[in-house]
Amino acid sequence: MSAAAAMPLAPAPATPVAVADVEYLRLLGYPAEHVPGDRARELMQWARAWYGAHGEPWTHCREVPLSFAGQTLILGGREFRSGQLCDHLRASGARCAVLAAVSAGAACEEEACRLWEAGRPDEYFFLETYASAVVEQLLATVSGRVCAEAASRDLMAVPHYSPGYTGWDVADQARLVSLVVEDGARALPGPLAVLPSGMLRPKKSQLAVIGLAPRTEAALRAARVLPCERCSWSPCQFRRSAYRHAPVHIDGAPAPARMRFRAPGYTVNERALRKWAMERVRLEPRADGTTVATFRFDGTTCSNLGHPLAFDYRIVLGPAGQGRVLLEARCAPAPGDGGHAKMCSFLGDAHALMGAITSERPLLGRPLDTVLSWERAPVHTGCLCEAGSRAHKWGLALEAVHYALAHPAAGAIQPARAHRHS
Repeated sequence: MSAAAAMPLAPAPATPVAVADVEYLRLLGYPAEHVPGDRARELMQWARAWYGAHGEPWTHCREVPLSFAGQTLILGGREFRSGQLCDHLRASGARCAVLAAVSAGAACEEEACRLWEAGRPDEYFFLETYASAVVEQLLATVSGRVCAEAASRDLMAVPHYSPGYTGWDVADQARLVSLVVEDGARALPGPLAVLPSGMLRPKKSQLAVIGLAPRTEAALRAARVLPCERCSWSPCQFRRSAYRHAPVHIDGAPAPARMRFRAPGYTVNERALRKWAMERVRLEPRADGTTVATFRFDGTTCSNLGHPLAFDYRIVLGPAGQGRVLLEARCAPAPGDGGHAKMCSFLGDAHALMGAITSERPLLGRPLDTVLSWERAPVHTGCLCEAGSRAHKWGLALEAVHYALAHPAAGAIQPARAHRHS
């Protein structure tokens, strides 16, 4: 990615945008566990179908150099005064940035206006909301692709920041959009204008700065922050998480003051292990003395809006009298999970990533107790993009299973059954 060229990361206008129901429902304002009624489902399906037939989504990216002058950020030679943006990029060690523009297209806005004027507010609302979900999905996909491409240069993408976010005046939209297209390599794939107020038209569009930084602990910490954690607008009903600068208390005590007890040999907090043994581990003893153990890992993608993902770890252990040797080990996305397809490495090379996840089976053929002395680097990202992160997740799974077996009252043990070959 050269500093002068626009990166051709956009899907063709006809490419469908896959918006997950959970994201659509969140933006519609439904509580997380709510099941919408028939009319709402009908409108959701209608909006999806209309957009699939008429929507015109597009994205455009350009890489630029960046530097800092106090609390002023210099992008591509232009100054942007936002202390919050400077702090965000400086803390992650960003060396350059990708400017991104995404849009759900003009056709959707035109149809929404027509629906409103025709006295069809329900259809208007559901189509408008779907377009918002499309913008989020486009930006998440761009962030993932940028991260995957940057990996070849030993860089990673840190979460995007946009005008209008906390500490960055929306009035900077006009200057930013002119910088996005300044290189003149190609026109934007669709219409985009900035109103005097700083708002964009089509309104279902977004500009963003995506920092590229070396894969350091500081960058990884920044990558774990969701956009909602940087937004201080407290009345928002669409949050994925709380504002991170708000005071956080656990059991009435400030979190930083609490000490964590680590059980001997485990790298995970015993309280967490006990909870995982109850909620995430299933032990199924077999009549032949072997045990099938499963562990559910729930995480999030690290660089594209923190999409949730879930993986199932399945382990077959030999008899206890023979040291509970790992006879089989497998990791795969949980049934129905779509978050794994939003990991940046999946977007870059899905076949290679899934092959690595399938083939990596640490400690296979060794006693389960080996996990207590297995030296591995702690990697706290919620995704499985990197080998170190995958090894860390395997360590969590094996420690949770070990704890469940060592504390039978804590685990969910199924009745023994005869072993059957599948």
